[in-house]
Amino acid sequence: MNAKTQTKTHFFTGNYAPLREEHDIAALEIEGTLPPELEGSLYRVGPNPQYAPRDDDYHWFSGDGMVHAFHIGAGKVSYRNRWARTPKWQLEHEAGRALFGTFGNPATSDPLAQGRNGGTANTSMLWHGDRLFALEESHQPFELDPWTLASKGHQSFGGRVTSRCTAHPKIDPESGELHFFAYSPDGPCSPSMLYGVMDTRCEVTQLQSFTAPYASMVHDFMVTRGHVLFPVTPLTLNVERAMRGKPLLAWDASLRTHVGVMQRGNTADTLRWFDTDACHMFHVMNAWDDGDTIVAYVMQSEAAPGLPDAEGRPGDPEAMAARLCRWTFHLADAGTGFRRDYLDDLVAEFPRIDERYAGRRNRYGFYTCHATSRARGDSESVLYDSLARFDFDTGERSIHTLPHGDVVSEPVFVPRAEDAAEGDGWLLAVAWREQEKRSDLLVFDAMRLPAGPVAVARLPHRVPFGFHGNWRPGRAPQATLRGGYPNVRLNAWAKALCEL
Repeated sequence: MNAKTQTKTHFFTGNYAPLREEHDIAALEIEGTLPPELEGSLYRVGPNPQYAPRDDDYHWFSGDGMVHAFHIGAGKVSYRNRWARTPKWQLEHEAGRALFGTFGNPATSDPLAQGRNGGTANTSMLWHGDRLFALEESHQPFELDPWTLASKGHQSFGGRVTSRCTAHPKIDPESGELHFFAYSPDGPCSPSMLYGVMDTRCEVTQLQSFTAPYASMVHDFMVTRGHVLFPVTPLTLNVERAMRGKPLLAWDASLRTHVGVMQRGNTADTLRWFDTDACHMFHVMNAWDDGDTIVAYVMQSEAAPGLPDAEGRPGDPEAMAARLCRWTFHLADAGTGFRRDYLDDLVAEFPRIDERYAGRRNRYGFYTCHATSRARGDSESVLYDSLARFDFDTGERSIHTLPHGDVVSEPVFVPRAEDAAEGDGWLLAVAWREQEKRSDLLVFDAMRLPAGPVAVARLPHRVPFGFHGNWRPGRAPQATLRGGYPNVRLNAWAKALCEL
């Protein structure tokens, strides 16, 4: 078995393997006591490919999206999961096989897929304007019914969002506006970028374009009360490289990392570009203004996790390990540099905050991590055994570690009440139980993380490793598990791989 085949098989082994069924469960078994104030829905999404991939270069990031919904209220948890039935999913379902190459690579796609929508809706979830969306940054937001998870299709919001949209938009907690961006909106691997603003009714009120230093996969960005920041790292996109049999998406350490800073309300031609040595950042925790200074907390690595270099060679696992880092931009200075300071020695990812403090100075941050400072070489950056809370006022970190072999998802913070103090509330996360080959929903008191979960909702099956989730506040209808789709089973290839 060659290295590429081993990589492909890896993404269909254990809890990477796709789930074969869509489930409706009216009430999960509960251990402990769910907080009575906790009412709403946790939505998570991740790759769950419908068919065997076409090529040995398959990457987990390109799998079809499956959404998992946990509806919580009155001390109970119901559960439902559905594929996002995107145009790609529908086309391949009709054909009975995979048609798109990894990341839509034209060199490995079937002729039937040429020029067709290859969106996967597999990266993150958004609740905005009383609407639910599954996001994936190469295509428009994909809407679903918040209760049945029935697919409603990609949305253009009045024809304003016509190509791409980030998987990490930012909601201003004061205005309720949603800020979003897109990379390469003018075509595959173009260096152009878009920035837009959407009001609380999902009406696009601002949209403008600009040119980045080079074509890059830009996964996240930063919004403060006064500024918008666009990081451009050397995770490059190149069609010509892909047509030569090299990676379409690759790390190029010869380039510098750039961050464009724009004052909110200004036009894109006022962007000021800062730069530093090559480094990478997939996820932002938060950013805020401090006079003439902007401070951002990010998960920084020295190379992009999970991606090869321009020749297709794998990266150094230690360089790909991300850690909590502070970026500082001094706007009053004439130079283009900015300062980077690591704040924690633990390998970590998936940072979250109390979203009421988005774009404002926050005291607490939450993230997944490894229990020790030893870098593990999990280049996919998802296999973390611990949750952490970092106190930026004291520099102290508190942690909860799962049993050996278990893996915890990104935590999502839910405040105890609208007027609760920062960090007073719960952390929700999904855990993979390696010994039992199934998953649990964990509910923690966010200020007492080391004490362990106050409640555990037990699933009879797995929730495959995924990326991101978000919270919808408010009670779900009593009929939430009526209707929807019947169970759908994967074909024989997936069943065999799930049993590896």
